[in-house]
Amino acid sequence: MEFLNTNLPYILAGISVGGQYALIAIGYTMVYGILRLINFAHGDIFMVAGFAMVYLSATLPLYISIPLTIIITVLLGFAVERMAYKPLRTAPRMSIMISAIGVSYLLQNCAWYITSGLAKQYPTIPWISESISIGTATTKIVTVITPILTIVLVIALVILIKYTKIGMAMRAMAKDFETSQLMGVKINSVISFTFIIGSFLAAIGSLLYFTNYATVTPIAGAMPGLKAFVAAVFGGIGSIPGAVIGAFIIGICENIIRMFGWTTFSDAFTFALLIIILVAKPTGLFGEKSTDKV
Repeated sequence: MEFLNTNLPYILAGISVGGQYALIAIGYTMVYGILRLINFAHGDIFMVAGFAMVYLSATLPLYISIPLTIIITVLLGFAVERMAYKPLRTAPRMSIMISAIGVSYLLQNCAWYITSGLAKQYPTIPWISESISIGTATTKIVTVITPILTIVLVIALVILIKYTKIGMAMRAMAKDFETSQLMGVKINSVISFTFIIGSFLAAIGSLLYFTNYATVTPIAGAMPGLKAFVAAVFGGIGSIPGAVIGAFIIGICENIIRMFGWTTFSDAFTFALLIIILVAKPTGLFGEKSTDKV
């Protein structure tokens, strides 16, 4: 009990950051499920959401700048899909991956140019930035809200995918892209909608993440993006519940490592875990074996 009381802040931080990784990881796993594409620009869309909030909140009240940030992030995700991925729909998979990496570096370099490489202070969002005491731990309210909000959003997303027409189209395309196209599914609309959902969740994730880690830099999305990708692979890329569970496991484990004073190795642990999972179970915890049609 004393051990739990002493280390409660680390456990709470792990659950919170796990929820933030989960919101980013869902974007990776949904796009991969339909297009078999790793959207390497997704972490940078998350970063752009952070900068958008910084600049908008400097001139506009928060009740306007928060919705505007979400809208800008969603439009950016939509634009990236239409300009960088749609023209390469029939191209070899490697071409699309190279395009994704190119978009990632483009967004980062644009951010470097606009900000002159200077770190920006994220605005304080009332209420969720305030401190709260839980047992022996003192933390921000956002730490408590994050896992709850993540679970609510995931449940809403699962309901949308299972019980709506566009959700049915997404599931059909994930199962067999070519047949869905032949059956009259509007693939461009479905793919764009998938990117819109992923970008929306990334925007919410950035609000929660940068409230805790209040500095935004042009490479601020790189590490959370990579860890979210690892979470998606860990849970079984293409599986939304798998991505969420993987994200929470990674978030908690990396904070437990910090708890023991091994902060230097917390990032290394994530990628070591990726190697172990790929060796032991290449499809991840909840991934299904895929068979390529000849």
